[in-house]
Amino acid sequence: MFSLNFKVTTSTCDSNGKLKLYSALQMMQDCSEMWIDSEPTVKKFFEEQNMTQLLATRQVEIIRVPDFKEDLTVTTSVYGMKPMFGFRNTYIYDALGQPCYKTWSMGAFVDKSAGKLKRVDEPTIQSLTIDSQLEMNYKDRRIMLPKEAGISQDIIRVQKSDIDYNKHVNNANYIRIAMELLPDDFCIKGLRVEYRKPAKMGDSLLPTLYQHEHTIIVTLAIGDEVSTLVEFYNE
Repeated sequence: MFSLNFKVTTSTCDSNGKLKLYSALQMMQDCSEMWIDSEPTVKKFFEEQNMTQLLATRQVEIIRVPDFKEDLTVTTSVYGMKPMFGFRNTYIYDALGQPCYKTWSMGAFVDKSAGKLKRVDEPTIQSLTIDSQLEMNYKDRRIMLPKEAGISQDIIRVQKSDIDYNKHVNNANYIRIAMELLPDDFCIKGLRVEYRKPAKMGDSLLPTLYQHEHTIIVTLAIGDEVSTLVEFYNE
C-alpha cells in the first residue's frame, strides 16, 4: 500500500467550501501515479520497455465530501495483476481514518510508442506487492447504454489545459467535462467511468446525455466513436 497526505485548500473547494469531485479524482490519480516509486522492479521494467499504465475504468463511491481545511490521506493498493491489466483500490480517508471516497480501477499496460497493449513478464508480476481487495459495492466495469436515444449536447473542443504528459486528455478532465452537463440539483453519490479512446489536442468531443430517475450517463464521442462513458448516480 502506498499513501499521500493532502489538505483541502482554497483551489480544491467548490462554492460551498466542499472538496470538488474533480479535485478528489486528481488526488487519487496522483497517489496512483506515485505508487510506482514504491515498486522498483515494476518501475524499472516499465522504463526499459517504454511502457505506461493507462486508466481503463474506475468506480467511485462517495461516502462523505470533505470540508475546507480538512486533512486527508489517500491510499492506493494493488489487489490483482494480469500480464496486460492491473486492479487497484484507491481510498481517501479523513483525519479520523474514516473513508470519504472508495474506488476501484482497472489499468491497461501500454507501449508508449505503438499505443497498443503490451504484456508484463511473469517475474515482474511476481515481484509486485499484492494487497487484499477492500470492501465496497463493486459494480461491473462495462457501462451499458440505454436503448432509447440520448440527447446531444454542444460540441466541446479539447483545450491545452486538458492534456497531460501522456499527450491526451487527463482522465479526471473527462469527468469534469461530463459534470458540467449535469443538472444543478443532481447530487452525485457515485460514478463509473469507462475509457475507450484517448482524446488528443484539437479533438472535438460530442457529448450525449442519457437521463433516468437515479442515473445520468454522459458519452463523449470523437466522430462516430465513443471516447469515454461516465455514469453518475445519486443513490
